[in-house]
Amino acid sequence: MTQIRLARRVLTEFVAAITFPILLLSLLVVPVAAPVVAEVDRSRAHWCGTETLPLRPAAQSWTRWAILRLRSKSVWRTDLPVFLGTLFLSVLSLLISFFGFIGAAALVFSPVFWAFGIAAQVGPFTPKSVQQTLLAVPAGIALGAVTVSSLTGVSLLRDLLLRAFSRSRDSDLLAKLEELRSSRASLTAAFEIERQRIERDLHDGAQQELVAVVMRLGMLEAAAADHERTVQLARQAQAHAERALERLRETVRDIHPRELSDLGLIAAVRELAARSPLRVELTSNGDDSQLSSPTATAVYFTVSEALTNIAKHAGVGTAQIDMKCTKTDVEVRVRDNGAGDARIDAGSGLAGLRERMRSVGGDLEILSPAGGGTEVTASAPTQPPW
Repeated sequence: MTQIRLARRVLTEFVAAITFPILLLSLLVVPVAAPVVAEVDRSRAHWCGTETLPLRPAAQSWTRWAILRLRSKSVWRTDLPVFLGTLFLSVLSLLISFFGFIGAAALVFSPVFWAFGIAAQVGPFTPKSVQQTLLAVPAGIALGAVTVSSLTGVSLLRDLLLRAFSRSRDSDLLAKLEELRSSRASLTAAFEIERQRIERDLHDGAQQELVAVVMRLGMLEAAAADHERTVQLARQAQAHAERALERLRETVRDIHPRELSDLGLIAAVRELAARSPLRVELTSNGDDSQLSSPTATAVYFTVSEALTNIAKHAGVGTAQIDMKCTKTDVEVRVRDNGAGDARIDAGSGLAGLRERMRSVGGDLEILSPAGGGTEVTASAPTQPPW
């Protein structure tokens, strides 16, 4: 395992040396390059076995993450110093790699060069005889070992620099962060299990009882056809029971729609659109069979809340839903051409749904200029990152 980490450190330093010209050009766009380079360095350190966690969510694009990161003060306090340190250490890696590996290769292959009449000069050393070229071979191996050690030292310096500015040296803090991620995953999974349990209990318990009540009241009506008052009361009782049954079905559907469990997200959203008081135009493509239950549920209730908000606040009677499911992620857009000027933190219920989307590794965004309609976009990976 130690040898693998050593090889990774040397390999990453060699890559840093090769990509130094690109890193140098990125000085022209430092504000954008700094968070990207710092995040790559965090991933490098994590790959090399250092207790450093990348900050970018797996489901979020580099562009989106960099834009959000630029709004944070951490760019100047953490990312910029790491970027400048990375630039300096990459120069060091370039010099060590160039002179170290080339010099080591020249010394190791010195006898071969001598056979072709070439005296390979390395620094002040120039072989004068075959014996000197043979003596240069172990010197070349030693120089290669020194070069590898030097590059490993540069890699460790990168780790020290990263820890110094990211303040990630507290192992207890890292442990608590990992515990928080684990507990969030467990909480989400438990929430889904409990939701489905309630749905199953209501469906198999109280709902079945109300069905029996409705049937027996119908039988009562048939048996008491000669007694007008009895028939009237029976009909009223039957109507009340039917309304209670319908409301119970709606409650069950709101807890966890049966269509979502049995038929999948696309079919459940299609059923949701059919029940909506709005005229909904639904466009869907892809296959939702790979979606996990937490992800599908989070997206479903986001669409449901968005349609409810359109019916209540947009002042229009139409909405558009665009769904795209792939093997790796799902994205849903709900649009209207209403009044707009909606905010995610204005008590619309979307703030809680955004947190729910984030709990499965996704995100929720809202675009709502005044008078320009509203667009709600929910996206998430097919499988949560936990």
